[in-house]
This record gives sequence, structure tokens and C-alpha cells, in this order.
Amino acid sequence: MSLTAVLKTANTGLVASQVGLRAVSDNIANVNTSGYVRKTVDQQQLVVAGQGMGVEISGVKRVTDQYLQLATLTAGSESGRWDAVAQYMDNAQSLFGDPSGEAFFFGRLDEIWAAFAATANDPSSSLLRSQSLSSIEDFLSEGARINTSLNELGRTVDTQISANIDRANDLLDQINKLNTDISRAQMVQADASGSENIQSQLVDELATLINVQVSSRPTGGLIIRSTEGVMLAGDGAAKLAYSRTDSTKGYITADTSGGTAAGKAITITGGALRGLLDLRDDKLPGVSDQLGEFLSRAADAINAAHNASTTVPAQATLTGRNTGLDLPTAVEGFTGATTVAIVDPAGQLTRRVDINFTAGTMSVDGGPAAAFTPASFLADLNTALGATGAATFTNGVLSLSATAGGVAIDEGTSNKAGRAFSHFFGLNDIIRSGGFTNYDTGLSGASAHGFTPGDVITIRLAQGDGKPIRDVPVSVPAGATMNDLVAALNSNTTGVGLYGQYTLDSNGALTFKGAAPFYATTSIVQDNTARGVGGPSISALFGLGVVERTGRANRLAVDAAFITDPMKVGLAKLDLSVAVGQPVLTPGDGRGALALASAGEVVSRFGAAGSLGDVRMTVSRYAAEFGGSIGRESAAADTRRSSAQAVKTEAVNRRQSVEGVNLDEELVRLTTYQQAFNASARMIQAAKELFDVLTNIV
Repeated sequence: MSLTAVLKTANTGLVASQVGLRAVSDNIANVNTSGYVRKTVDQQQLVVAGQGMGVEISGVKRVTDQYLQLATLTAGSESGRWDAVAQYMDNAQSLFGDPSGEAFFFGRLDEIWAAFAATANDPSSSLLRSQSLSSIEDFLSEGARINTSLNELGRTVDTQISANIDRANDLLDQINKLNTDISRAQMVQADASGSENIQSQLVDELATLINVQVSSRPTGGLIIRSTEGVMLAGDGAAKLAYSRTDSTKGYITADTSGGTAAGKAITITGGALRGLLDLRDDKLPGVSDQLGEFLSRAADAINAAHNASTTVPAQATLTGRNTGLDLPTAVEGFTGATTVAIVDPAGQLTRRVDINFTAGTMSVDGGPAAAFTPASFLADLNTALGATGAATFTNGVLSLSATAGGVAIDEGTSNKAGRAFSHFFGLNDIIRSGGFTNYDTGLSGASAHGFTPGDVITIRLAQGDGKPIRDVPVSVPAGATMNDLVAALNSNTTGVGLYGQYTLDSNGALTFKGAAPFYATTSIVQDNTARGVGGPSISALFGLGVVERTGRANRLAVDAAFITDPMKVGLAKLDLSVAVGQPVLTPGDGRGALALASAGEVVSRFGAAGSLGDVRMTVSRYAAEFGGSIGRESAAADTRRSSAQAVKTEAVNRRQSVEGVNLDEELVRLTTYQQAFNASARMIQAAKELFDVLTNIV
């Protein structure tokens, strides 16, 4: 071998040792740098014409484990998701107060029952009546406060989603730009590990926001894709956007066209964005919906007891609530019997009208029964009342009044959709609503739907994660019955029938159930329908859509007439069993107050809302179930967060054990490279000395 070859061979060893020393020094310097991945030098024998000519550096590479990288990204996505859910669910739970404290929301219900129980002992006390009304006001106002806070929490989540989308876009843009730097370095076999480390850290952060698929680019760098394969970064960065309205579920779109086309909706199954979307679209609205269901049924229980009671003396006029129905439709479907009584100031009965809905008859003062129909009900009732009183029905509201004295009602066995006659029309409600809160309309398939043919309700179908399927405009059919309306909604061509079915249950509640394979959910994009002139829309009457259902808790309030005059609270009951000439109402009667005190123990039907399904139970038990379900939801989210964080910690530790810097190993490598460097240097020195000897000889 020539001296020149020896020098060149030794020089390659010297260069290789220098590169190795540089890599080791970089590793040691970054031993405490978060996210740093140690480097190693790839070297191989240099062969020229079949002869060994030293060593060459084929590259400097990062020591990575693809499996552990993917495991860390997955664990990071899950941890990010449940961290967001647990945080906001804990905030939601705290709105209801400490279960062991006096300010616990559900404890206020017991205060109502206790207040009426005390009033039953002294019905003439205006103070006790005022305290009873105050306990109801406190309960309703606290419920409205919680619901308002839940809505504000939802808006905070909305803001957080938008902020996370902005951060994700920034990360995708940086990841994409680093691909260029990495590719350029690899083309000239330069060290690209610095850019690769930064890119890896950016991907780790991105995974906490949104789950992604990561793969290597042939020319260096990474390709980032969504779950379904939409490229988010690689050869250009996509632009993510958050699409939502107050009434529809939110979803994320990715624009890969540089703004020249509409973004494509992408599937998100993990990361903080998934957790925030679940909170915004399902969990927080579910709590709000359940709160509305609880408050409306509690109000129903109180109103049911009060409608079966009366004041002494009786009120001159009883005015109902807006049923949203025309009178014939409201009357049809009633069963059982009820009694409308006109009494004088002394409590004496002056007119008694017995209404038998099952038989379709009315009788006056025990006289012969006369037939009536739903269409003739108002006229026949006015005829039966004669000069003693009158009945009117305007804009969905029934009103009964006495010419002299007052009106009292015995609910009897009357029933429609679980409510007695006076209760169904709200003639003697303590708690009034600014809209519809009970969606058991009492309508049957044969009932007239009453909506104007041709009016349109637009329904959005979406997958469970909020990703839209399509918007379906449904026109009110020419057919006049509810069966016709339900059929139009469920049409396979002009309705939602391909994705699920609307059903009308025995109480007149309209609900949707998604079908396989999408198990779609529905929301209301726009509703231009109206029942009659100025009547409720389909979504308002049946409680369709998140805006309608989550607003219920803020619509309930004690009737101002009772606040002004607490003596209008009905604490007595009409007694039609007394002998002729005896008063049917007596001062000091507290049976109505006792009924109000025990209203929480009357079994009621609760519609599906939040985490609880369609159930029958008492209001008091539902309060316990509701309070427990909120606690369970919060605890479950916290448990899943802890589990996800534990998995993430383990994945990070295992990854760090492979990718991190071990000082002992690096010192060994340092010594090895030092010795190799010294050996190469000595070889060069020996070759130089030999060359000098040969030169001197010549």
C-alpha cells in the first residue's frame, strides 16, 4: 500500500472519529433537553477497487422506535381528550353545589315540601304561604342560574375549540416547513437531526390536540394524515376550520386546496378537540337538557297538586297556559271525568257541571247527561255554565270565570298524557312557563297536526361524532293528521327515513332514533313551520333540537299573581260529597297544602334526557338519580383521565429509555472515539515520519 493510501485511510478514520465525537458531545450537551433524541453515527467500510480504503460516514441518525412513537402519540391523544372532559365536567358538577352542604341544589326541593307541610298546619298564614312561594322561587332561580352557567361553560368550550384549531394549524404549518429543511439536509447527507427533533416535538403536541396518522416521507420528514387519510401536512399544510351553529353539532374541516375549495369534514376520535367537541355537543347539553327535564317535571308535580286544589273563597277566574293546540284537538283524547263548580263567597255550590270525557257527556247539577264532541266542547260548556260563568279559548289558552263567586275544579279521574283536566290546560298553575317545557302533547296519530302545508323544517343528520351526513328540508304534508306528518318526516326520499325514524308515543311525544350503520343524530337547522296563525313550530311543540331543549330551565317562574297576593295559593280542596246546603269549600282546609307537600312522592314520567332514559319515578327519586348521574359522569371522566395519563407516562418513559441520552453509554462512546481519533492521528504521524525518511534518503 502506498503512503498516500495510508494517509487517506487514516484521514477517513480521523474524520469519522470527529463526526462521532461531535454526535456524542451533542448528546451529552442535551442530556436534560426535553424532547431531544440521541444521535448515532452510521459508518461503513470504504472499498475502492476491491480494496479497503478506510471508513466513510453514511449518515447521522436519531435513535427512534416507531412503535413507541405511535404508542406515545395515541396515549397523548387519549390523555388530551379526557383531560379536557374531566376539567369541564368537574366545573359542571360544581355548579350544583356540595351534596353535604346546605346550598346543594337538589336539597332545595326538600325545602319546598317542608314549607308546604308547615303551611298545612296554618293555611291562613300569609307568611307561611310567602315562605312556600319563596322556596319555589329559590329552586327555580337556582336552576336557571345553573343552566345559564352551563350555557356559558359551553361558550367557553367553543372558544377553546377555536383556539386549539388555530394552534393545530400553526403546528401543521411548522411541521410542513421543517420537511423542506430535512429533505434538503438529507440530499447532501448533512445532519438533519436537529430539525427532526423539533418536528417530532411538534407532532407530539399536535397529537394532544387531534389524533393523527404519521408516516415518513421518502425524501425525508413526515406526512400527517387524518383518521380517514386526508393529508394534513407533508407536501403542503391543510387549513383546519371549526364549523358549527348554536343549534347543530360542531365538526372540523380540512382545506387542502389552499383556499380554492370548501374544506372536507374529517373524523376526529382523540385529542383535546374530541373531548371539547363531546362536551360542547353532548355532555354539557345533556346536563342542561336533564336539568330542564327535572325542573319541568318538578314544576308539573307542583302544578298538578295545585290544580287539584282551590282557594277559599274560590278565584273568580282561572286562566290556563298556552297548550299550542286548538281546543278540539286539546279536548280529544281525554278519558275519565272532572267537575267544574261555581261557588259563592261563602263556599256554597251554585252550579255543578260534571264532564265525562269517556262517555262524551256533560250534566248540570246532577241532571241528565247531554252529549258533547271535542268540536262542540266550548259551546256546550258555556251552555252548561249558563248565567253563572263562562269559558273562553284564545290562542291556545282556556279560561274559566264565574259571574259571581268563584270557580273550583275537582280533577276527578280525568287524564290525558298523564295530566288531569285543569292541569293539562294549566288553569291553576303556580309555576308558569315562557315557552314549552313539557313535550307530552297528548296528540295521537289520528289527531290533526295543525301545521300549514308547505311550511318547511330543515333537519341536519350527523354521525355520532358530529360529522354531518346531510341536511334534509321536510315540507309539512297536505295530509292533516299526525300520522301524515310523521310519515313525511320518515320518508326515504324527502325525509330522514334512510337514517332513522321519528315515532309518536302514547303521550304524544315525538322522538328520533337513528338506524344502522350511521346511528345518526338530528338537529334543527331552521324551522319555518307554525301551528295555526302565530302558533308554535314543530320543534317548539315537540322539543326538537338542542336550543329548544336546553332553554327549558330558564323559562320557569312563579306566577306573579301569587307573589303579589300569597292568599291566592290554593290550599283547600273542593268537597262534593257534602250534603246539599253544606259548603263545598271551608276556611282552614289544608288538604291542598298536604298534597303539595307530598307532590315529590307522586310517580311521574320523565322523558329521556342526558344520561337517564325514559323512566317513571317520583320527583324526589329523580333528583337523587340526577345528582348521582352528574357525579358519576364527572368521576368517570376523572378516572379515564387518570388512566390515560398513566398510559401516557408509561409510553413516554419507555420511549425515553430508548431515545434518551444515557451518560454512561455516551462516555463509553466518547472514550472509543477519542482512542480511534488518537490512533488515526498516530497513523498519520507515522506515515509522515516514514515519508520524511524516504525524502531524506533521496
